[in-house]
Amino acid sequence: MSAKNIHSIPYSVLDLATIAQDRTAADAFHDSLKVAQHAEALGYERYWFAEHHNSASVGSAATSILIGYIAQGTKTMRVGSGGIMLPNHAPLIIAEQFGTLASLYPDRIDLGLGRAPGTDQLTAAAIRGENMRVNDFPDDVLKLQRYLSSENSSAKVRAIPGEGLDIPIWILGSSLDSARLAAAMGLRYAFASHFSPHYFLQAIDLYRRLFKPSAQLDSPYVMTCVNVVAADSDAEANYLITSLLQLFMGVVTGKTKPLQRPVNDMRSIWDEEMEAAVLSRLSYSFVGSADKIKATLQSFVDRTAVDEIMITSHIFDLQARLRSQEIFAESMKGIVKSKR
Repeated sequence: MSAKNIHSIPYSVLDLATIAQDRTAADAFHDSLKVAQHAEALGYERYWFAEHHNSASVGSAATSILIGYIAQGTKTMRVGSGGIMLPNHAPLIIAEQFGTLASLYPDRIDLGLGRAPGTDQLTAAAIRGENMRVNDFPDDVLKLQRYLSSENSSAKVRAIPGEGLDIPIWILGSSLDSARLAAAMGLRYAFASHFSPHYFLQAIDLYRRLFKPSAQLDSPYVMTCVNVVAADSDAEANYLITSLLQLFMGVVTGKTKPLQRPVNDMRSIWDEEMEAAVLSRLSYSFVGSADKIKATLQSFVDRTAVDEIMITSHIFDLQARLRSQEIFAESMKGIVKSKR
């Protein structure tokens, strides 16, 4: 295989500004900046925030504000949304918000879009009430694209700032519907395999088969998000991941609480049924020492041919989280994919 037929895999970070037990949202924001600055120094490609609401562990509800905070505190890394839940917002408002961000931080802002509300139905109703129309998502993406285009300069409703700016748009998803939409619109596709792994392989295959080149993108581009808990030993990583396991217990039961401290034995917390429910959502997770993670990374890339890997790491201790980032970045060295 010639060198021109292989290329390295970019790696990135998804953050939820996770609020830990006995800490505040302000603590989470300051920690996110430290994590982002560390990621930039380690060569991570981009740093995204996910929009969620009404969760005791998630501080990234005001997603656009946090993107600006991180962009201001970094220099070169791309910053964006993973994603903005578009049914929660008027497309014009998002065009203006991201137009403002792109004006302040040129060529550094990404706009990832999702169709889910990022919360429960009661909270979703409180956000936009009867105006929320999830089925309008494809049309809302088109409206957003129009507001951001230079061709919209003669329209009666314009996004200023935003109009004419080159802001990369991604479609986020965890289903075959999102794959079809990203392919039909010729946009980049990011799959949420970190919490919804079941349709991952089907969705990215469908996206690639149906992809139609567009002015934004001439060939399919797939990014997947995975859970990563890396440490200096497998035993330490297995201990640290118990915070994530407890977090997903809240996802399964609908009873969220701040990120909990790790525990020595999950058997004191869950039963077999809960264990199975949680682990079924976490099948795309990389947990362990550098040797263990690197051994599984290349086979994952060979199997999926992803163009980029985004990691999310719900680790209670900040220093352990920073160390996990270091180990993963080191593990990514030499990980390559063959061009299809």
